[in-house]
Amino acid sequence: MFIISRKHNDGFDTIELKDSATGTVAAIVPSLGATLHSFAVQHNNATINIIDFYDSAADFTENVTEKGFKSCKLSPFACRIRNARYSYNNHTYTIRKFLLNGSAIHGLIYDAPFDVTYESFNADYATVTLTLQYKATDSGYPFHYTCAVNYRLQKNNELVITTSVTNNDEVTIPIQDGWHPYFTFGKSINNLQLAFQSASHVLFDEDLLPNGNMAAYDAYTVLKNVDSKFFDDCFRLNFKTCQPMCVLRDPELKIQLEIKPDDSYPYLQIYTPPHRNSIALENLSAPPDSFNNGINLLHLAPGATTNFTTSYTITCLK
Repeated sequence: MFIISRKHNDGFDTIELKDSATGTVAAIVPSLGATLHSFAVQHNNATINIIDFYDSAADFTENVTEKGFKSCKLSPFACRIRNARYSYNNHTYTIRKFLLNGSAIHGLIYDAPFDVTYESFNADYATVTLTLQYKATDSGYPFHYTCAVNYRLQKNNELVITTSVTNNDEVTIPIQDGWHPYFTFGKSINNLQLAFQSASHVLFDEDLLPNGNMAAYDAYTVLKNVDSKFFDDCFRLNFKTCQPMCVLRDPELKIQLEIKPDDSYPYLQIYTPPHRNSIALENLSAPPDSFNNGINLLHLAPGATTNFTTSYTITCLK
């Protein structure tokens, strides 16, 4: 049986989805961007939480940008917008919310409060929907839309996450969607193995923005030790291969994460932070700076809704 409960720890008010049969839990913080606080399983008589999150609610509030936007929902754009400026429908806009080295970064709702608008549980799954009405609060994105995030914990330690975006404006609006989770097995990522099914590598300029070129890339299509490899890269996924699109394995603990996006998320951004205790594996609907380069940018008509879906599965190996 699956259940839903509410907890308060370290200043976080979380809503928890739990598989009572296995002890697997997914905890979400509605008031802080609908972020995924934990995704934990029982393995070898221990609880393993694969999400690198914040120490407390105060830590999130004070350090979410300094700590790399861990777990944040990226909307209505993901990654960077060059010089925080873009043109759309013959108007030029400048994003105000947060800049890094002159570029706007990681969207506008990463720390916004979401409302719990639906929840349900039964013998097969527990699910919750969190909803935000964005009301043109940043002059750089003067449009209205709804962002609804549905988390669904189901059997076999699978967490399915679907984001639904609805255009509430009177004009067509630009939309890019993504996630920014940092995954960990409680040790240096140098000791982990990584595989992802890349069709091509999006080449960046010195500002970590696409330079218009792509290159073939197959270095990690089979599991390979991360070692000291540094990533701050974007890859277009190869959906001609079989799922999962990405695997992160701890060969010592005998546990792995499997990421299975649908084709609404054709890009995977990978980042290895300097501390190397976790790794960001980010599903994206479009590469960085899509508001300017137009690559896979979604033009959402008034009243229209679009969905973006990915799933995380924790597999305990024998």
